Amino acid sequence: MSQEQRSVIGGVDTHKDVHVAAVIDDVGKILDTSSFDTTAAGYRKLLAWLRSYGELQRVGVEGTGSYGAGLAHYLATEGIAVLAVNPPNRQMRRRRGKSDPVDAESAARSVLNGEATTVPKSGQSLVESIRVLRVAFTSARNSRTRVILQIRDLIVTAPDQLRGVLGPLSTNERVARCARFRVLGDLADPSEASRLALRTLARRYVALSAEMEELKHSLDDLTARANPALRAVKGVGPDVAAILLVAAGDNPERLRNEAAFAAMCGVSPVQASSGKTTRHRLNRSGNRQANHALWRIANARLITDAETRAYAARRTSEGKSRREIVRCLKRYIAREVFRTLTRPEAIPVGADLHDARTAAGFNLNQVAAVLRVDPTRVSRLERALDFDRELANRYAAWLTAQNAA
Repeated sequence: MSQEQRSVIGGVDTHKDVHVAAVIDDVGKILDTSSFDTTAAGYRKLLAWLRSYGELQRVGVEGTGSYGAGLAHYLATEGIAVLAVNPPNRQMRRRRGKSDPVDAESAARSVLNGEATTVPKSGQSLVESIRVLRVAFTSARNSRTRVILQIRDLIVTAPDQLRGVLGPLSTNERVARCARFRVLGDLADPSEASRLALRTLARRYVALSAEMEELKHSLDDLTARANPALRAVKGVGPDVAAILLVAAGDNPERLRNEAAFAAMCGVSPVQASSGKTTRHRLNRSGNRQANHALWRIANARLITDAETRAYAARRTSEGKSRREIVRCLKRYIAREVFRTLTRPEAIPVGADLHDARTAAGFNLNQVAAVLRVDPTRVSRLERALDFDRELANRYAAWLTAQNAA
């Protein structure tokens, strides 16, 4: 069979500076392996090398969320079907050894035998911006937590005079007081050294808080622009929306169905049956941040949503514990979130409502009186600070009727 007629599959073991590629034919015969630089020129050479062995069908790439992200994006833009490949399991590595060509060949074979089925995230749209900003936000949040704990511990071991003044204060009062400290004495004195340390940490806490506010505002805006319908889901705020959008990626259609999304979030029960015993166990795999986001939605609804509280009461009467009820709710919420991510409902967004209202010549008080809500709710809806699907739809319908009249 000529190379032009032969179908081939590629596999790539990715690294920081060099990618190692392998190519096999459609019956699994290894044809060749080679190394390429992790540059734009290297990507072009890798693709040309793969195509030189025949008609390239698919390419399995390891690390599509890290070192392989650039290559996966390049191949996708060239029209190549790219599949994300997990590293070889330890049993195979013990049997065959560990080397880059072996890993590249294993990636190609996992595509051939159907083990690799996941389409990687494209990482080239608004959701990627949300991901990188949330990395900065969580870094600032975690650092601020460490700082306030360090302030607390320093106060515990501080000289009696400082401890007596700062000990009874709340966190914000401590930070404000420590940030104003003046250090005039010799730092060899533990009291003066403690004042300098506390002032430094307090000012760092203030700076990190300012970073968090800026990043939170940016995430609020971007998540509202990325998927207003997701923000309108009960219990979903900007942070939860950011987690779920990043988990699904900027191409959520890559998820086959809602069961696959639930499995990715770790909320799908796992079979643990044996013999005459039929049961399911808790799924502890999947994206744990997405799992936590679903948990936050479930708990918010248990507090604020009457329908969810009625469901919890009914399941409690059936003998279910709160933990079991939350697990059931997370599975239901995963189904709802999947529909919103893949087929988002078109709902009126704040800027459109504001522009339509001003064009019609109405003020906030007039609109609030017609909708029978507080003007603040209308204002927050127009500024995309709140997302209320029912109120937004009523508002849009009323504006349409006014313009038609």
